[in-house]
Amino acid sequence: MNRKPQKAGRAAPILRRLASAAAAVMAVAVVAVACIQPPLQAHEIITTRLTWTEQISRIFQDRCVSCHHEGGGAPMPLTTYEQVRPWAKAIKYEILSRRMPPWDAVKGYGEFGNDLSLSQDDIAKISSWVEGGAPEGSDVFLPPAHDERPSVDAAKPATTPRNVSGTLTLERDTVAVGIEPANIPEGGSLQAAAFRPDGSVEPLIWLRDYRTEWQRVYWFREPLQLPKGTRILLFPSGQISATLLVK
Repeated sequence: MNRKPQKAGRAAPILRRLASAAAAVMAVAVVAVACIQPPLQAHEIITTRLTWTEQISRIFQDRCVSCHHEGGGAPMPLTTYEQVRPWAKAIKYEILSRRMPPWDAVKGYGEFGNDLSLSQDDIAKISSWVEGGAPEGSDVFLPPAHDERPSVDAAKPATTPRNVSGTLTLERDTVAVGIEPANIPEGGSLQAAAFRPDGSVEPLIWLRDYRTEWQRVYWFREPLQLPKGTRILLFPSGQISATLLVK
């Protein structure tokens, strides 16, 4: 008479353990789905009206593809949406830190016609595009494709070099169109300015954390009129030198 109740009593804990195990498995499955879903949704959600075809591709053509094209000096081409999209987050980081496009001259100290650096508006557009899902847009808005930006240096007139080491006093009225620093160590700095006889000062160039692989001629945006008696000074003085290109 007492055997059946005993069997039922022994079965109840087993059933409860099975129910608890099933509930644990379901909980793990729910957590796994919850962990998987956000990244999938993040790739699908677009929160910006900026697109590659309408706005961003034009910035890249103007500032990036001169190096980032097939066979170019950069490690990867960035001429199409398919090439840019996998690097979007890294590109945003590089431009916010102003490491790309590479340009050593300090902004606002001298103005240069071959300045490849991005404007603050360009940086904001690319950053917003990346954070907004980096949408492609319609191909009908793409600008005409080209791989290389025309060289700014190619159109420059013939010039006469004037070597500057420490200080140079101009012996006649001079029109300066560019400057090429030299002998700057990796990570070093150079500041150059022109002190006119009337007391006015013309900032020429300021380089910080210099990278030797980016040595170039810095062409002034507008020719600089430097009268006789103008003193060209380099800081710090010493082995650092520069070539002033004049007409």
